[in-house]
Amino acid sequence: MTSISPSVDGPAVTGGRVVVTGGAGFLGSHLCTELLARGAEVVCLDSFLTGSPANVAHLMDHRSFRVLRCDVTDFVHVPGPVDLVLHFASPASPVDYLQLPIETLKVGSIGTGHALGLAREKEARFVLASTSEVYGDPLVHPQREDYWGNVNPVGPRGVYDEAKRYGEALTTAYRSTHGVDAAIVRIFNTYGPRMRPYDGRAIPTFIRQALAGEPVTVAGDGSQTRSVCYVDDLVRGILALADSGHPGPMNIGNPEELSVLQIARDVVDATASGVPIVHIERPVDDPRVRRPDTALAQAVLGWSPKVAWREGLTRTIEWFARELSVPA
Repeated sequence: MTSISPSVDGPAVTGGRVVVTGGAGFLGSHLCTELLARGAEVVCLDSFLTGSPANVAHLMDHRSFRVLRCDVTDFVHVPGPVDLVLHFASPASPVDYLQLPIETLKVGSIGTGHALGLAREKEARFVLASTSEVYGDPLVHPQREDYWGNVNPVGPRGVYDEAKRYGEALTTAYRSTHGVDAAIVRIFNTYGPRMRPYDGRAIPTFIRQALAGEPVTVAGDGSQTRSVCYVDDLVRGILALADSGHPGPMNIGNPEELSVLQIARDVVDATASGVPIVHIERPVDDPRVRRPDTALAQAVLGWSPKVAWREGLTRTIEWFARELSVPA
């Protein structure tokens, strides 16, 4: 197995070879960057359906980094030893999975099976990127890992929710049947540099609109809540879980709860744009509340988020301003 330090805050990966599926996506690219910084050799697999080569362009000259164009729903073959498989391939934003419903279901089912097969073949640790969406529109708040969720399987969001729920079941089956050293991380709302400005999620949408001097559009009355975790904190938590040997499921996210309207107001303030906030129709099955219970991560990993919302928002706005070529 990968040589991984027991310290959450120190170098989490000091050697070994790591495969990251979806490695050119928002989260995947941050994982690749951090793994290389911690001394790992990284193989990035991505079909570039929703990921972008630009996200890993800064890594291309790194001697320990290799990127392969690969659709994990077709076949996965990686020559040589592999110590850790991080399965992050999937459309993740509502815009993506509503436009790519079949692809989303296939990568969550067939793709997860292929990634698990790779881990089994290589006798590697496996971590599935699951999601808070497995809790649906929750009737329990905050959400603990032992909550089964309230999901509409035939609603518009069902393609993503059920793909991840199936992926969790398959990961559990590979662990119990084949002895794969597998874990499940349930990722809550995350934000930071390299998000796509038109991916449909609230924070990049609000920032893009505010920087362009456009009204910020809030779904419904904005009273629905989210917990938002800065990407650096999330990556720390994921790699700590990979280190720990714990099977999960484990929530990784920020337990601080904000209303969507408050997030919009904070974006307007932080951009000093002075743009108005307008309300639009709320999407079908949009969760009313979302906040993780992170007691398990704190107890097992010693993990908690460190980057405050306002600090992370400032960093994210500065990155978007550079990418969109507008004053911050």
